[in-house]
Amino acid sequence: MFDAKKTTEGIIEFIKKYFLKSNLKGVVLGISGGKDSAVVAGLFCRALGADKVIGVTLPCHSKKEDKIDAVKVSEYFGFKLFNLDLTETYNTFTKEFDKNFSELGIEMEMLKDSNINLKPRLRMASVYYIAQAFSTFESAGYIVAGTSNICELYVGYFTKGGDNIHDISILADLTVQEVIAVGDYIGVPKEVLYKVPSDGISALTDEEKLGVKYDDIAKVIYGEEVEEETYRKIEALHKRNSHKFNLPKYIKDEE
Repeated sequence: MFDAKKTTEGIIEFIKKYFLKSNLKGVVLGISGGKDSAVVAGLFCRALGADKVIGVTLPCHSKKEDKIDAVKVSEYFGFKLFNLDLTETYNTFTKEFDKNFSELGIEMEMLKDSNINLKPRLRMASVYYIAQAFSTFESAGYIVAGTSNICELYVGYFTKGGDNIHDISILADLTVQEVIAVGDYIGVPKEVLYKVPSDGISALTDEEKLGVKYDDIAKVIYGEEVEEETYRKIEALHKRNSHKFNLPKYIKDEE
């Protein structure tokens, strides 16, 4: 039986020990308006104090509701929230690409996945920029927090070079339902915590994009029974995306 109180206390202690050992002051993270970033922000506020947590909204052709929910989270936990709109940056990038590569006959539909994945890559570069800036301003280390849970990680539901880049991960061993349980325990606003998960980019829910349910992914991870077709889908996602978390490395022959 999952113990939300014990897990919450364990994560908080983990954060405190790491920051003390590494002589760090604060953390920066993107606040998407979804449950994962809300829970991460709340846990860091409890561990370090809200004044050491810097949240950033990074809209890029995004839903207005997501920013509204991000504000609710920042107001509830009391951390500072900045807004860095990346829409024009994204537009400039895609226009430059079109200008330089239009002669190749690349149609817009061919760029769909490239454009979707560009957004988290721009966002992560922005969060690291802000972390470096605060480290300089305050002469103390600020690092970037990741927000992925174990279900997302298992099927590779993240953008390589985007939301998989971070300095500390506190949800990577928690399933979606466990994240929700911790969120309930620390008081994440329910309209955020129980919002249907989506990437805020493609207009689809996570489960629609994946073609499987998060609960079933959790069952597969922990060896519980699911329908054979569901199992095959989940394992196919895991295998297909293994390049994201098993990077090849040449090892020279020592002989």
